Amino acid sequence: MVVLGFDIGSRAVKVVLFENENYKKSIVFDTFDFYKNYCTYIEGKIFVDFDKLALGKADRIVSTGYGRNNINIDGAEAITELKAHTSGAVWQTGLSDFTLLDVGGQDSKVMEIKNKKINDMILNDKCAASCGRYLENMAKVIGLSVGEVSNYSQNPVDLSSTCAVFAESELIGKISEGYTAEVLAASINYSLFKKIKPLIERFPAENIVVTGGVAANNALLDFIKKETDFKNVIVPKYPQLNGALGCCVYAGMNSTINLK
Repeated sequence: MVVLGFDIGSRAVKVVLFENENYKKSIVFDTFDFYKNYCTYIEGKIFVDFDKLALGKADRIVSTGYGRNNINIDGAEAITELKAHTSGAVWQTGLSDFTLLDVGGQDSKVMEIKNKKINDMILNDKCAASCGRYLENMAKVIGLSVGEVSNYSQNPVDLSSTCAVFAESELIGKISEGYTAEVLAASINYSLFKKIKPLIERFPAENIVVTGGVAANNALLDFIKKETDFKNVIVPKYPQLNGALGCCVYAGMNSTINLK
């Protein structure tokens, strides 16, 4: 059986393919490029062009993400992001009880997982200063890539603005005060952490699992380790693919799947 999992995010589209309970491939697209190059538009509706994707025929397709209801995928079942990310995190880690933090391009989701199911959750989709796009925009201001910014956590200065727009102005002010790019990068990361901290502390647990593209931010992980009570900060092998993996798990795949 061939299964496709789609996680259609605001910044990236993740596609995972399994065949006969074995991982075959995954592809990550920029969302704009995906819509432009791998979709067709018919009578005002958006359809995935599987011929252009060249992934072959699937027996089952499951989709999730920000764009799951905006794009038509023939034969696909759409599930919530919460269900997909929970399934993916449980499957990737083997844990039953933990706090799950997923920082996406435009929102942050925190879920309390008990007995492998969602017990409670909180979603922050109102404040752009707690998501991946905030990092992208702030990194541009100081002339670094997001990857470069993620390496700095020492000696941050306070960025007190709670709004992403005002935070950029505040950051420009710090540049004029003579702070180095390294210090400002640490400040950006700490500012993101401050927005996320009260969310994750609502669900105390021994383990916190971090997924999404921001899971690659080493500074954020360091702040969580040092300034919260979680004993273990866990990043699964495929943090950015977690939602698409969860779609495959939901489709009936089990723990015998071999990820390589």
